[in-house]
Order: sequence, then structure tokens, then C-alpha cells
Amino acid sequence: MGARRTARERALQALYGMEMSKSPAAEAVEQAFASSAQEPEARQAADADPAARAFARELVDGVTAHQQEIDALLEQHSHNWRLERMDRIDRNILRLGVFELKWREDIPCKVSLNEAIELGKNFGTSDSPAFINGLLDRVASALGKP
Repeated sequence: MGARRTARERALQALYGMEMSKSPAAEAVEQAFASSAQEPEARQAADADPAARAFARELVDGVTAHQQEIDALLEQHSHNWRLERMDRIDRNILRLGVFELKWREDIPCKVSLNEAIELGKNFGTSDSPAFINGLLDRVASALGKP
């Protein structure tokens, strides 16, 4: 698994942890990486990559810094779903996706969408990938992303 996919997974875990325990961003990111010690050796190797840690911190810091605007975009483009009613995992995957779409010009729109859908498949419910895809696609269109 690549450093960026690992970073996205750890960023999701950190955002979820921050939402549950109100821990600071840096502490949540480190805890997410520390919790991977029980995973297979190949995953542990990806976690050891300094680029993965750096990218995870960038994602968490970016989502945290822009959370009000991100949440407003999600509320605006979700149909019949208030943010607080969304599954916590889905909500944080969506936040990561919107952050990448709006503030990370170095990441193609298609990559951000695909990575968010993969996170939904791996961490969400059976309905998560379709829900995430639909909502992020609407946000991407509103942002003028191809």
C-alpha cells in the first residue's frame, strides 16, 4: 500500500478519534499511527514512511482548519441528510474528500473521489461507497472540478 493511501487511512482514524475524544490533532495522528502496530508487516512498513506521517498531518490539519467551510459545503450538497445524522466514518471521509477537492490542487479530482470511495469500502457500511461517491461528486461539480 502506498504512503498516501496509508496517510488517508490514518488521517481518517485521527479525525474519528478527535471527534470521539476531543484530542488535539497532532496527538490523534500519532495515536492513529501507533495503533497500527498490530497490523501485518507490510502495513507497518507503510506506516513507518515519513511521507505517510507528513501527509496524514497535512490532511488532518487542513480538515481542522477548514472544517466550518467543509461542513457547510457538505450540508449544502447533501440531500435530506444533516451532517450530524451522517455516520461518523462517512462524515469524516467526506471531510477528507472535500478538503482534497477544494484545497489540494496537486491531487486530481478523480484520485480524491476514488480514494474516498475506497475508504468507504474499507471502513464504512455497505452503503458508504455510493453515498460518498454521490455527495462528493455533487461537491466536485459545484467547485467546478472535472
